[in-house]
Amino acid sequence: MVTTRRKKKEKDVLDQILDTVDFRGLTRDEVVGKDGLIKQLSGRILQRALEAEMTGHLGYEKHSNAGDNSGNSRNGHTRKTVLLENGSTTVDVPRDRNGTFEPVILPSTAGGRRCSTSRSSRLFSFG
Repeated sequence: MVTTRRKKKEKDVLDQILDTVDFRGLTRDEVVGKDGLIKQLSGRILQRALEAEMTGHLGYEKHSNAGDNSGNSRNGHTRKTVLLENGSTTVDVPRDRNGTFEPVILPSTAGGRRCSTSRSSRLFSFG
C-alpha cells in the first residue's frame, strides 16, 4: 500500500514534470489521440520501468563495470506491441544473456503477447 506521504511526493514530481509542458493550443487529438501525449507518456513510462526491472534482475546499472564477469548481462531488446486502455504502443523489452529475465510489469501471456493491466493507474503502482 502506498502511503499518503509517498503519494504526495509522487504528485509533486508529476506536477513538476507537467509544469514544463505548454498545453496551450493543444488539440484533443494531440493529447488523447492515436499518437497523443498520453499514449507517448504511457510507452515511455513502460520502457523506463522495464529497464529498471532489468537493472534489478541483474543487480547492476547499465554500462557498470560491476557486470563484468557476472555470469549474466544485458543482451539487446525485443520489440513488443503492448495493449493499453488508449490503444497500443510499442516498447523494447530488454533481454538478458541467460534468458531468465521475465518482466513483472509486462508478463508474457500464453499466446506470447504482452499486455498491460486494464487500468492505467496500475502502471504507477509499481515502485
